[in-house]
Amino acid sequence: MPENIGNPFTLDFGREPYELIPRSLLTTELVQSFLADHPSRHISIITGVRGSGKTVFMTSVCKRFQQEKGWIVVELNPDRDLLQSLAAKLSSEKTLKEIFTSAKINLSAFGLGLQIEGTDPERDIEVALAKMLSSLNKHHRKVLIAIDEVSITPAMKVFASAFQIFLRQDLPLFLLMTGLYENVRALQDQKTLTFLYRAPRIALTPLNIGRMTDSYARIFGLSPESALEMAKKTKGYSFAFQVLGYFTWEYRNDPARIHSEYKQYLEEYVYEKIWQELSSQDQRVLYGIAKTPDGSVAAIREVLHMSSNEFTPYRSRLIRKGIINGDVYGVVRFELPLFDSFVLENYL
Repeated sequence: MPENIGNPFTLDFGREPYELIPRSLLTTELVQSFLADHPSRHISIITGVRGSGKTVFMTSVCKRFQQEKGWIVVELNPDRDLLQSLAAKLSSEKTLKEIFTSAKINLSAFGLGLQIEGTDPERDIEVALAKMLSSLNKHHRKVLIAIDEVSITPAMKVFASAFQIFLRQDLPLFLLMTGLYENVRALQDQKTLTFLYRAPRIALTPLNIGRMTDSYARIFGLSPESALEMAKKTKGYSFAFQVLGYFTWEYRNDPARIHSEYKQYLEEYVYEKIWQELSSQDQRVLYGIAKTPDGSVAAIREVLHMSSNEFTPYRSRLIRKGIINGDVYGVVRFELPLFDSFVLENYL
């Protein structure tokens, strides 16, 4: 690592950190599925709890496609008019602008500056985009659209409906989105967007503890045993890997302060938001889990006075949200480090 890099870890959400644990296999599988001669899918949706690395993962995928010949990567702001933004970004690139000019696609009515003398301006943005994508197809170009943190908004519903039409027209368009489980589910539940149900969802799992161990050992000069102990404190949670690394770099001779800053930062910047978005019953179930150290479902139900049928829907939803893990039969455990103590401190 260069000496002048400073702290290699970051506390910023979404920004690709200098010290990164890549999800190489997952990235390769997604990229190859889009690059196939006859792609079986044109959409992938990345889900995960806040801080699980959705944005960083999407960024790494986009960088791979930026290196592929013939691919155009367009990142869109979900709070803007997505169709208008897509047309604007495509027409702003010089080489693409030449293609659209040659195809006599007049975009002046949308304020995009592409005016063709003697050609009537396009009046419908969806029609204009279809022509633009068709002209790109003739030049063997493909477009990957990336949208971070989608939610059910009027702009998103309009865009998704148009995207479905573009796919039926066999246009060279691919879509990569990230979102919280509940936001993605709400979008898929829209009657007019049922095609999204067929879109593969990539639920980000914890980072590899072994690779985290190697990273901590290399950066801090730790023994394998000490580095492993440090990595286990994160439970593989992507944001925790950065936060613990950051404060260890800053206060490496003060373990008590490292722990205090680590715990406080996770709570203030992630856990409080997660907690606020949960229903009161979800919070109650998490309290029951936190009160049962061994994670036994039977013991948890006893604490909560819940039958199996009552408990199961909450268990399933909290697993899908990425808050708990139920891989071991009859047991549930928290996926997030120190979240059990946070629950005990905040449940009223």
